[in-house]
Amino acid sequence: MPKKARGGTDTGGLLAYLFGPGKRDEHVDPHVVAGWDGVVMDAGQAGGLSVADLALLMDAPVRARAGRPLKEHVWHVPVRNPPEDRLLSDAEWARVAREMVEAAGIAPAGDLEGCRWVAVRHADDHIHIVATLVRQDLRLPRIKGDILKMHQVARRLEAEWGLRPLVSGDGTAKKWPKTGELEKGQRRGLGESARAVLHRTVRAAAAAASSDEDFFARLAAAGVRVRQRVAPDGAVTGYSVALVGDRDQERRAVYFSGARLAADLSLPRVRERWQGRGPGTAQGWAEAEQLVRAASGRLDAGGLEEGAGAVAALGDLIVTAAEIAPDVVRDQMRAAAEEFERAGRAPGRRAEGEARQAYRDAAWGLVRVAGRGDAAVMLGLVALLVMAVAEAERWHTAQEHREQARSARKAGRLLREAVEVSAGATARARPVRSIAAARGTAEAPGAEMDELVRRAGVGQVVGELAWPALQERLREVEALGAGPGRVLEQVIGERELSSADSMSQVLVWRLDGWVRGRPAQVVAPRRGPGEARAGARTQGVVDGRSARRAR
Repeated sequence: MPKKARGGTDTGGLLAYLFGPGKRDEHVDPHVVAGWDGVVMDAGQAGGLSVADLALLMDAPVRARAGRPLKEHVWHVPVRNPPEDRLLSDAEWARVAREMVEAAGIAPAGDLEGCRWVAVRHADDHIHIVATLVRQDLRLPRIKGDILKMHQVARRLEAEWGLRPLVSGDGTAKKWPKTGELEKGQRRGLGESARAVLHRTVRAAAAAASSDEDFFARLAAAGVRVRQRVAPDGAVTGYSVALVGDRDQERRAVYFSGARLAADLSLPRVRERWQGRGPGTAQGWAEAEQLVRAASGRLDAGGLEEGAGAVAALGDLIVTAAEIAPDVVRDQMRAAAEEFERAGRAPGRRAEGEARQAYRDAAWGLVRVAGRGDAAVMLGLVALLVMAVAEAERWHTAQEHREQARSARKAGRLLREAVEVSAGATARARPVRSIAAARGTAEAPGAEMDELVRRAGVGQVVGELAWPALQERLREVEALGAGPGRVLEQVIGERELSSADSMSQVLVWRLDGWVRGRPAQVVAPRRGPGEARAGARTQGVVDGRSARRAR
């Protein structure tokens, strides 16, 4: 994934950072993997070019354009592949860099007078491509549409090397905080940016509100500063929010409009949640569960537009359920709501439909709950949400919304963890019955999973948030006829794990990749009729237990 960074005028400063120890992430073995001339390949290494000398060489064409200065002459693009992809070699990263600068117009193929550039690798998963925007014949390069062309190169290489495919932008991605915002949040002791806090707060208020007045009242009750944009006729046409105490260098409050937080948090998109039919009459967990069950199977009945509305309403329902979930599963529910967010923003208008209204009524029913329910009461609803999210994943896949389908899949895993916790499983004990088993899949026998990961040298994953999901993946591997210990050691060896925020989550991603690309001779064992009947009986027992606890 190439992503264009902010331009600049200090080539030496940027190179010094790339070859240095790093500020946020540790830079390990920084070295050049490709450049405009093989002479620069030893830059930054002992006995080779110094970083300062490399900067002078790259800036030479810029200085030669005396009297014709550029506002910004540094071109900087990091290119990264995700943790679930295999580790690329220096030679492969060199090919990535050469083909991308060629496509971008920095150094066209066969043009010896192109811009001077280098690709620096200081971590396993990414490189930084740096160029100066004056050609060696002192003309300026033609780089219009550079990132789009680099994305096309990325798609081709991903297909050739079997990597996770890049997803084209569709305007539904969350607005990510900038580096300065993250650093400011850390200085204030928030642990995250003000944008992230406001995004979560506004999203929860929008999911629960039933009118303009209710929406703004919920924001005020959450301790957020609210500023409304009012038209000359008195109509409210927009809003912006700020955290108390968040100020810029001039001591002014830093406001974010809803659209700057996310595409579906502008005031017109927020209002779509309560326009049309008003709040239903549902009250509490049991009635919410009935509404979710009623919505089952209706997601794709109305086509693209009604489906877009249904997945949006389902996202709001998960957000609302997370806000009133008991403490024992609140982390999993909030994480699931965050993961499903992209899946709730499908391209298309939010046309009204039966599934959308049922999900919306269920959310408003949970808003009326006084206090928090216990895990047993919540179990039935969360189990149904697992199936609803799986249905959303299938719908997105059919519509070829690859990124939304991936978000739904990750949210489903977190919801399955919430079901296991709600059913009484602990972080270190093997779950009594997984969702796969509840649906009738034979659970593979084998050694206890905590002992298996300790033998593989990653015993620290036991107890992490994604540990139950990792257990489930290992049982799936065993059910496919492979040895989970051997496969685990294989995916551990693909790339170092020590820098991962969640080692268990990274291993889950890698096991998913192994399953997708497993050898053809590995097939799942067949289940006999007796096993199928046993699975059906299990499903009935689990569903019945869920219903009793929900009541």
